[in-house]
Amino acid sequence: MKLYKLNTHTRGCNKSYDADLVMNLKDHPNANVGDVVEIYAPDEENGTHLLLQITEFNGSCGRDVISIESGIANAFKMRPYSNVVMRIVKPADVALDSIEITFKDQYMGRSEMWRLKTYLTDTCVYVNKKIDYNDMQIRCQVYEMWSQGERVASGVITEETKIVFRSSTSMVYLFLQMSSEMWDFDIHGDLYFEKAVNGFLTELFQKWRKLSCNHEVTIVLFSRTFYAAKSLDEFPEHMRDCLQQDYKGRFYEDFYRVAIQNERCDDWCTVLGQLRKLFTSYQATVLRYHERENMDIPTATNSSATQGNFLEVLNISLNTFEKHYLDRTFDRTGQLSVVITPGVGVFSVDRELTNITKQRIIDNGVGSDLVCVGEQPLHAVPLLKFHNKDTTLTSADDYSLPHWINLSFYSTNKKIAYSSFIPRIKLPLFGSQSTLHDGVAEGEGDENERNFLSCNQSEYKHNSLFDYDAYDEQIFQPLPAQSTCSLQRVVRAKKTSVPSLETYAYRNNDWENLTPTQIPAMRRKMSDPDIHHGTSAMLAALQPDTTNLSESLASEKNSRRTIVSIAPIVRPGRALINPFDPSHVTIKLTSNRRRWTHIFPKGPTGVLIQQHHYQAVPAKPTQAGQQRPLQQIQSICQSNNNNDQEDYGCENGEQYDRVSSHSLISKSASSHSFVMGDDKNDFFKRRQNSLMNPLPANVPNLTATQAKSYLWGATGEQEWTPAITTGVDWKSLTIPACLPITTDYFPDKRSLNNDYVISDYTLLPDDVNHDYAQSRAVYRKPLSTEEVCKEIVSQRLAQGFQLIVVDEKPPIAGACSSGSAVLPVKPPCETNKEYLLSIGRIFHKISLSGSVITVTGYRPRHPYPPINVDYRYRFHAPQHETYEISGVNFTTEKLENFNWNHMDLYICTRGDVDYPLMESLKYWRYRMYLLPRENIVSKIASCQRCDIFPDVTADNTREQVEDFVRLIEAVSKLKRQYARKARGLTNSPFRERVGSNRLPEKRPSINVRPKLENGRIPRIFPATDAAAAAGIAARDDQDDGFPVDIKFSPNATLPEIFEAMKHPVNGVGFFSQTQSLPSCTFVSYDALMWLKTRLNNGRHPLDLLEAMRKERMICHASGDWKKPVVPGFVFYYVVPQDKNAKDYAPPLDDYSAFVNEWLEIEFQGCSFLWHDEPLTTPVPNFLRESPAPQSWTETSSNKRVYRQSHLEIDVNQKSDRMEWGHVKHHTVLQPRFAFEIVVEWVTSSGPIVADLIGGWMRKANQFNFLVSVPADPMAEPFTKKSDPLRGPIFIPLCTTFLPNGAALFDEFPEESRSDRMLFFQEAILGKFGFLPCVLEKQYNVGKDLPKEYQYVHCTGNMFALIRCATNNYQVESPILKETNVTRCVYGHTNNTNVPKKVGFLWAWNHMIPNKKWKAQTINNSADGELFQLKMLKDFREFCSNSDQRLSTFWTQSQELKRRAQKFENNNNNTEEMKLK
Repeated sequence: MKLYKLNTHTRGCNKSYDADLVMNLKDHPNANVGDVVEIYAPDEENGTHLLLQITEFNGSCGRDVISIESGIANAFKMRPYSNVVMRIVKPADVALDSIEITFKDQYMGRSEMWRLKTYLTDTCVYVNKKIDYNDMQIRCQVYEMWSQGERVASGVITEETKIVFRSSTSMVYLFLQMSSEMWDFDIHGDLYFEKAVNGFLTELFQKWRKLSCNHEVTIVLFSRTFYAAKSLDEFPEHMRDCLQQDYKGRFYEDFYRVAIQNERCDDWCTVLGQLRKLFTSYQATVLRYHERENMDIPTATNSSATQGNFLEVLNISLNTFEKHYLDRTFDRTGQLSVVITPGVGVFSVDRELTNITKQRIIDNGVGSDLVCVGEQPLHAVPLLKFHNKDTTLTSADDYSLPHWINLSFYSTNKKIAYSSFIPRIKLPLFGSQSTLHDGVAEGEGDENERNFLSCNQSEYKHNSLFDYDAYDEQIFQPLPAQSTCSLQRVVRAKKTSVPSLETYAYRNNDWENLTPTQIPAMRRKMSDPDIHHGTSAMLAALQPDTTNLSESLASEKNSRRTIVSIAPIVRPGRALINPFDPSHVTIKLTSNRRRWTHIFPKGPTGVLIQQHHYQAVPAKPTQAGQQRPLQQIQSICQSNNNNDQEDYGCENGEQYDRVSSHSLISKSASSHSFVMGDDKNDFFKRRQNSLMNPLPANVPNLTATQAKSYLWGATGEQEWTPAITTGVDWKSLTIPACLPITTDYFPDKRSLNNDYVISDYTLLPDDVNHDYAQSRAVYRKPLSTEEVCKEIVSQRLAQGFQLIVVDEKPPIAGACSSGSAVLPVKPPCETNKEYLLSIGRIFHKISLSGSVITVTGYRPRHPYPPINVDYRYRFHAPQHETYEISGVNFTTEKLENFNWNHMDLYICTRGDVDYPLMESLKYWRYRMYLLPRENIVSKIASCQRCDIFPDVTADNTREQVEDFVRLIEAVSKLKRQYARKARGLTNSPFRERVGSNRLPEKRPSINVRPKLENGRIPRIFPATDAAAAAGIAARDDQDDGFPVDIKFSPNATLPEIFEAMKHPVNGVGFFSQTQSLPSCTFVSYDALMWLKTRLNNGRHPLDLLEAMRKERMICHASGDWKKPVVPGFVFYYVVPQDKNAKDYAPPLDDYSAFVNEWLEIEFQGCSFLWHDEPLTTPVPNFLRESPAPQSWTETSSNKRVYRQSHLEIDVNQKSDRMEWGHVKHHTVLQPRFAFEIVVEWVTSSGPIVADLIGGWMRKANQFNFLVSVPADPMAEPFTKKSDPLRGPIFIPLCTTFLPNGAALFDEFPEESRSDRMLFFQEAILGKFGFLPCVLEKQYNVGKDLPKEYQYVHCTGNMFALIRCATNNYQVESPILKETNVTRCVYGHTNNTNVPKKVGFLWAWNHMIPNKKWKAQTINNSADGELFQLKMLKDFREFCSNSDQRLSTFWTQSQELKRRAQKFENNNNNTEEMKLK
């Protein structure tokens, strides 16, 4: 065995030592680059083995010497200068089964994950290896690896390796269920709330900190309140809006208290204090919320955990998670909702809502964790008990064991001195105790009894006669093959999933003909749509030939009455689930069941395991001289201090050792658990099967390849036994896994033919591209067929599909390609590839053969009917003062309706206008506002008031416009022919076009420009003049960065001016040659500014340009003569050009194609920049005789609010895929208005888009800045797209401050008053620094809809909305019929006759990163008050007229108007005098 001397090197110090492993080629004549070698110390055959890949050879390395990167050597305890053995190994022998990769602070979409997987295939990895995938700008790190049933420290990733991506920056929702048990004590005497917050949450936050997670967290306290009332009439008016009734007819209301909303913290301890504060008052607030003086209200009680709103909570988080493509951020990936309950994992639920929740959680790929702080019961959990509407004595309860909830039980590691016994059953309260129990109504006591005995005491006389075991046997026995009971005649019917039939009958009201006694048996529906069981009572009932149905049901009822009955108990047509022995029901495998399985590692026996399930194993008595292997087994778990496993030793001769159901590694090899960053030594070990002990006791005999699966558990491969103890899945709660990109279920041939509808279409990308390339304005390299195929697969992955990895040939007729679904090896002859993908019950096969792509879709023949649940609740968000009413819809999405054909053609044609992105395609978008940069926070700090606008803001419209032009040039990737050199750095008369030449002067309140008479200032700046370089010096008003070579004489002719404009050096700056722009192109804004400096006789620059266009000297750059000259960033070109010149480029002559390529933006409200305008009145808009319009939509030249252009995204040419998108933007720029830009994409990678937008943000940051804003800033209740737990704050405006209670605007005609009120509100917002945002009209229902305007604060931190408050509209909102548009926030009432309140809606911008948000503290405030909260407080005070601030503002405005009228009268008088 040849030994080598081991050296170490540090990467980056020396060019030739840049790899993990460096060695000399002469030593290894047979080795090749890419080979994998194993390195270990010769004396420790069973010690640490390190695998590395040869990436290069190096001659400078000595003979018989190898060198390893020093970090790796340290991690694997390899001493420098020691001797080691090195040998080449076969990759297959050291292949990994699965590997976990973590990443942080970046957005990695599912298609990027797939690309990364392809990139990593056939590479060698080791623990903590940092992976940089430069093409996609992705950074990640290896966390954990599994091979042959155990954890290993290094290995090779092959095609078969399952890669699990875990994100340490996810969006996490923590829901705390504040049910009545929170106020109970656990066995250690702690309140369950203390156990949840001081125990579980404290530990969770510590783990986050240890792994430096940076999650974006929302924490919500929720509960359900029951009211003891028999009918709605017992409730006063103000309570009826939000009441709901359950299946027993009880009235209830659900409350949600949002404690933390979208926050990131380095230290979460402060939050725990906040939760404790909320806890003390929570129950009293919620139960007494509706109390008013002199009013009787039904008694309110808090529900138990079982009766709580568990599924509703999950759905509320899903409503936000579903919209992940709307408010995309680039620094987080992954979604997790965690419900923390004081219960034991049993919930009483509605069947329909369960089906919705299940489908949505699985389809959306959202991690959902349930953490119970109660004790683990002796039956299988999580357990959903369906509402049983049948109250007869013997009606059996129906249960479901949801595999889509990841369950954890949290137990503190407190010890009790006298016992190690942990009670796992809570005894219910009986009789007299229930009255002592604080606040429990009699109903609740009965409820407990009924749950305990499942019947009323009065009916329960025969208990001594009743043979429970016989009854159980009968209820839970499997279905007889041929039943004799009349109800269960085997009907020859097609196998179908039952729910669709039932709902079908429901829809057609067939139930009405059935007597009430029949309904229970009919309603007994499948507990889980995935369980298929031949024929059921349901089907039998629906067959037309069942005549004796009612008698059989009647006899069934009688037989159930007589409890001791020898007659067989008639059951529904399938075995019910027995929670105490769930393993006797196995279910048919489905894709839903296998959706998440690839995140679980394979245990020693080859089945998938969950690392937080521990199995108690009977200890064998030790014989002399024999070692007890099991004694030394310790379970590897996620954390050293995992409280679940240390307190269960073999003290006092206990019968059981605690063993994890996997990782049976003997103590010599692993005595500690492995945590990132410490105790690594014991973990790096050789894989050796001799160390494995055979798995004890109940080894499941199901393997993944079989078509059946257990009902319980996330993997479906572990059998439930009472001996399994569940710990806390810390890994899932700290670094949640993203939905895996691979799965392994594909239906068999028979099921494909019977249960699926098949459709297919072919794509010929080359032909399509050929056609489109002809008609394209701009030639772009089309995608090759192979790229199109990859992109088509990428898009499906991005929408939640998974690649199916199948071992053998998939059973499809005419399958011609190689077997593996994931990138098979290419045969040399022609490209043949096949991919299988699935989501839910939809399968796609994409095959590439030569230049033809075939897409085959399989969708279910009997899809589940769409279900829609309308849900109402009350929620209290941060900074709100009350629990607002809101409503939301929970619906299952019809995935089969997604228009894949359109999407595939969009990819083929590279985003052509014929195939636009539609809302239903769920494309990603990033929405931004461009706002003027004002240093507001410090100014507010100095004057302690926030209504300081516009007095303190300098007028730098010119700079902002110049800055804007530079930004749009960057977005359009345009360059100038003659770059204007940076000012102050050269002695040339050139200057960059930035910066104004005036000192900032006080801005009058309207766009008026007093003429400045500046003296001339020398135009040459010495290089040392730093002030000039910074653009601060006062400079000549007439200088705009163009050398002023001439001034035109007052009678200069058009051709003379035109000639000067064309001058290559002194003329208007042209853009350098760019595809699809004609030569000599300029923008109209530049031309106007150029003309302004050279005209001095009051001629209007815009008129001159328009005259040139009419004389055909200039023309719109698309070649369209009809387009008039519009001031702004609009392209025009010089028409008379030498067509034979080598750099001549003609215009496109196609206006629509031109517009799709280039952004064109009209400038409004800044014409004073190129023409001196007369003074206008300073009268505030709300007091003018005819107020000015609110926005530029009426006056813009093309009447559209938005335009869309193609956008090349990969500017730095980094990506290995074709990336493009679209940019949607406002058509008009107006100073003091927010300018909106939205980037939209489907075929781009998150990091690349982030790179592009980051570049823009750096470009625009001198006088403007870009801020990210949500798609729905106000998030009003009852709207479709918004987060159900976010809502606007209503701030009422005091309108009664005039003396003698006079009404505002009395002097004006009545029809203009409501508009004037809006203008008055707008003026108030203006004083606080809000800028208007122009939006498209949502729906054109008619003129009845109230006018509404939205504003954004100039810091981007908050939004405001004002809405017309007149009484003359009674409008039904087109979105939800039952709610008035303004109902929820304005006045909280359904009664439309109540006068609406005047006021503002205020909302926070949750898209602003946390650090920026928190950074805005006001320096000299007492407790470091946040600027945002200071704004809200001050705004509230102003609107309520505290310190008479509102009335002062009113009188000042009236005074301005009086002065203006006086001034006008004087003018008129002087005019008249002159005339006389």
